[in-house]
Amino acid sequence: MIAFILFIFSLAVYFFTSKGNTPFDHYTLLANSFLHGKLYITKNAPWLEKVPINRNDFYVAEPPLPAVLAIPFVGIFGLNFPQQIISEVLGAGCVVLGFFISLEIKNSLKIAIWSALLMGFGNIIWFLSADGSVWYLAQVTAIFFVLLAINEFCGKKRIGLIALFTSLAFLARIQMIFYLPLFILIFSSKKNLLKNIAISFVVALPIFSLFGLYNYLRFGNFLETGLKLIPGLTKEPWFSSGLFSLSYIPGHLNLLFNSYPKISNKFPFVLPTLGGLAIWITSPVFIFALLNNPKNKTVALSWITLIFIILLDLSYGSAGISQFGYRYAVDIYPILFLLTIRSISNHNLKAIHWVLLFISIIVNLWGVLFVNKLGFVA
Repeated sequence: MIAFILFIFSLAVYFFTSKGNTPFDHYTLLANSFLHGKLYITKNAPWLEKVPINRNDFYVAEPPLPAVLAIPFVGIFGLNFPQQIISEVLGAGCVVLGFFISLEIKNSLKIAIWSALLMGFGNIIWFLSADGSVWYLAQVTAIFFVLLAINEFCGKKRIGLIALFTSLAFLARIQMIFYLPLFILIFSSKKNLLKNIAISFVVALPIFSLFGLYNYLRFGNFLETGLKLIPGLTKEPWFSSGLFSLSYIPGHLNLLFNSYPKISNKFPFVLPTLGGLAIWITSPVFIFALLNNPKNKTVALSWITLIFIILLDLSYGSAGISQFGYRYAVDIYPILFLLTIRSISNHNLKAIHWVLLFISIIVNLWGVLFVNKLGFVA
């Protein structure tokens, strides 16, 4: 019952703090194409990531899972179905998963509710879920399936299901594949390592093969996702060193840790900037993730995985635009969430935990309302 209440409450909050129908409804368009047996959309939508086939037909560069999830909704309601509703539902699902993951780590209702509030409102997943545009929906979808994997890892530990959920997350955001070796290594001893690899391979191979076939049918190459085929993309100034380069890392790190709101001498005085905002401002509560024993196997492997994923994001030419917070950091939020809950479960809830959670919620409420509802944006 508590989980259901959390879901309905989160869904309502996301719905009422949304700016409305997103114009970047690429997944709704793609779902409609899938229903009609096509792999491309037939509308020149207002977006950046499109690979033209001809004047009127375009391939979607983003991985296809959100469009697959949208198929039943589009089949019932048609092209007018608001894409952000899927994002809001998945975001509310993340809140419920946060609740259950916490209970698996420690059977404490108080900590579980604290964890659900953190997952739903103490970070920029709130903003992404309420927005629902193509880029944000992809991230929320990926996070939802990674959290399913973490819930299974903390619970019944069935490696096959973990491989399935992680592989599905990959179909929403490619970086998520780094979570699969994390779970394999955490589970495995010298005796069962090969067995776990084999199970994961058997489960993941059909999903990877379908994605490869999807790419081949579109571009004649199993490994070509379409990103580098977007006309003019590599000529943009932020890709001066190619799509990926270590030279981009300092700029990303500056955005991740050293970006601030704009201070004005006019009302409302403090404005969020769509260029981004430091993670310690949007979610100071994640500081508790650092308070884990680094010698613990799960903790050590989690930090290694986090580094691999964030390095990939930091090496990408574009740091993201029109965002509240630093949205690429959401790729590592499942790890930060897991480590934060482990830390609090080891020390029990104290006043400082509630204070930092409250600050995190207030900051994200400020960002969502100012950007989506009031238009107070730098």
